[in-house]
Amino acid sequence: MPPISPRATVIDTDPGIDDAVAILFALNSPEFDIHCITTVAGNIGITTTTRNAGRILALAERPEIPVIAGAKEPLSRKGFDTADIHGNDGLGGVVFPEPAAPIAGDDAVGWLARLLDETKPGMLDILALGPLTNIARLVMDHPSSTRRIGRIVAMGGAVREPGNVGPRAEFNIAADPEAAAVVFAAGLPLTLIPLDVTRKVRATRGYITAMRKAGRPAAIASADLIDAYFHTTAGGESRPLHDPCVMLYALRPDLFGCEQLGFSVDCGAGADAGALTIDPGASRISVAKTVEGSGALTLLAERLAD
Repeated sequence: MPPISPRATVIDTDPGIDDAVAILFALNSPEFDIHCITTVAGNIGITTTTRNAGRILALAERPEIPVIAGAKEPLSRKGFDTADIHGNDGLGGVVFPEPAAPIAGDDAVGWLARLLDETKPGMLDILALGPLTNIARLVMDHPSSTRRIGRIVAMGGAVREPGNVGPRAEFNIAADPEAAAVVFAAGLPLTLIPLDVTRKVRATRGYITAMRKAGRPAAIASADLIDAYFHTTAGGESRPLHDPCVMLYALRPDLFGCEQLGFSVDCGAGADAGALTIDPGASRISVAKTVEGSGALTLLAERLAD
């Protein structure tokens, strides 16, 4: 088997239960060379999301990966509060150690620009798990650095599915529609993972029991995190594992089917703020439309138990 050549990667995130599972998966996958984690306010305030990034790294015993705080609020509107889903600590009350290292800075956009400028063009990827505020700021403030991005894989949007915070709006896009509009229009190598796909990736009770039996810290913590999702939903399956789908796509795009679409983003103040409308005249991005759900869940469990 040829040696793995890991991709230089930045994780931009607002942890978040499913963010934490996604990050632990990436940390357990040698294909990702994680250069830093940048944080954004989204699921909960920036102080908590930044602390949670450090807590996840402490659990994984990866304190050498820097955490840089980013946007405290959307570009031009008030953010959401999702403590009812993610808990007041953002991690569903699951016990994590405290960060083993202080945060490396509070200018995520400047850090990203410098990192891109120091990396060969096309060789640094961004895996975006939250609102796109930091990336929009990068586009606006550092356009030449932005053009050096290898690819962006972002969780967000609802295309042919109902929304989860409005009739047609998904949380990450609705949290900062203006940022999404900037990023979508920038002509970047972007793949969007919408609710149309993530709703097909859900865990069962048996799945998380098997993860716990693996006995690995990442698997046990992920099982506890997913179990917290059962506390906020009815039935035999968890809430969708939205953010792990970003890492799964980045690692195994063959598990997904994509199409090229252009979107307009509703930047109004109504219930559809953040809704996506297919627009043939808009800049096209790659959009995941199908997923092999069982294969995705198998890969997720295997890596977390490794």
